[in-house]
Amino acid sequence: MWPEAREWLAGLGIKPQDDAIYVEALTHGSFGAKRDYERLEFLGDRVLGLSIADWLYERNSGQEGTLSQRLNALVSRQTCALVARQIGLPDHIRLGKQARDDGGAESDNILGDVVESLLGASFIERGFNQTRDLIRDIWEPIMSSDAGVSKHPKSALQEWAAGNERKPPEYEIITRRGPDHAAQFTVRVAIKNVGTTEATASNKREAEKAAAKAFMEKYA
Repeated sequence: MWPEAREWLAGLGIKPQDDAIYVEALTHGSFGAKRDYERLEFLGDRVLGLSIADWLYERNSGQEGTLSQRLNALVSRQTCALVARQIGLPDHIRLGKQARDDGGAESDNILGDVVESLLGASFIERGFNQTRDLIRDIWEPIMSSDAGVSKHPKSALQEWAAGNERKPPEYEIITRRGPDHAAQFTVRVAIKNVGTTEATASNKREAEKAAAKAFMEKYA
């Protein structure tokens, strides 16, 4: 472990007992090392999801759909990358020259993956409780913000589907009744292998919005 990285980890409250696992967590595949962060990122992603879900359950009394909406926002690739920047992670990623020259140290995808791999390394070495405490510490500014709050229902449903590895939602007008000045549209939204919901409103856009909201409340 190089001194700058060790000092940086100490600032996060991490004092490595096994340098190798943290070196692995900070190493991108382009660096050419025998091991990179991908396996640790897989693990850290799950630790992050459980930690944030636990935190949301503790702090909120909202319905499942509302909690799911916030969870998806708080563990999204963009949020993970934001956290990575806030804690100074870009300076410590081991990248190959070409990847660094191409801006890899500022890539949302790479930063999001590496922050999760760091959590995976922490989980292996320090266990769940200390890693959960680390997550609460570095996610606190975002948790205290409005991330994932008041998002448009269609956007929230799209994110939920992507986050749960489902096909995108499909909207269909089922009926249109009444004269033009007082029309009523009924829209069905479906996600394959999950379910469907319907809603009626005075225009197609509002009916889609209501159907998406109903779907989140029922299935998310």
